[in-house]
Amino acid sequence: MIGKEFTQIANFTQIDWDDIRHFLALAQAGTFLGAARQIGVEHATISRRVSALEKNLGRKLVDRRGRRIVLTAEGEEVARHAALVAQQTAVIEQLGRTSATDMRGHVRISAPPALSSVLLAKPVVAVRRQHPGIEITLVGEKRLASLNRREADIAVRLSRPEDGDYAIAKIGQIAFHLYASKAYLETVPEAQWTFIGYDEGMNASPQQLRLLERAAGRPIAIRSSVLEFQAAAARLGGGVVMLPDFAVPDGLQRIEDEDPLTREVWLVVHAEIKDVPAVRVVMEALKGAF
Repeated sequence: MIGKEFTQIANFTQIDWDDIRHFLALAQAGTFLGAARQIGVEHATISRRVSALEKNLGRKLVDRRGRRIVLTAEGEEVARHAALVAQQTAVIEQLGRTSATDMRGHVRISAPPALSSVLLAKPVVAVRRQHPGIEITLVGEKRLASLNRREADIAVRLSRPEDGDYAIAKIGQIAFHLYASKAYLETVPEAQWTFIGYDEGMNASPQQLRLLERAAGRPIAIRSSVLEFQAAAARLGGGVVMLPDFAVPDGLQRIEDEDPLTREVWLVVHAEIKDVPAVRVVMEALKGAF
């Protein structure tokens, strides 16, 4: 019995952490393609790594059913433990990428695309000018990047995270109004307005819900996931659009609303790195943008 247990332990110590990391990405994404995009590899690499992990563990972890996968009961258990390990590993790596004593290191920020391009360029450049030892990567994305999986060090978001070991601060709020070109408002009766909004993937967002409410059955004739495209279409007379006030280009006229939509802006950072000097100085600069 002792010999058998020793063999199992020896086999376990030979497991490659990269195999576990690829399996965890698959468990989280639900598809090989999604996991490949998350890590930045070919989907065949995900399949190979997962197969290697199954072989080393001597357990079937994944039921392959077409494009999507289903975890076995043992796969669920391995994924749960792997997520805990990944969280702690990511925190250690985050600390390793920033100096604990001076203003040096690489800080990665995740923020909505429109907000990034309009409001965050100035504080990022200011940090670089004052602290040339700090390197900054800003990723414009709508989803909440995982701070635990080192996808970002700092996240700027329009909704407050519900859980996680984060330090969270409200840093401002943004107002949204309806806009259209002057010519459109002068030539198209209000009852015949058409609207410009997000694609179906954003139907649950507060600004899209408010747009649908204001449309009151009138068509959303143009849809795009790109806010800049929506604004450009409105400038050309394509319809009525809902925009955050900070992102309104010249040529659009506000349609006054007694009850405009406002959304809070939140700054989110993993609690264990919030006091790292390079992270802290970037956070303070972002707060100043609002």
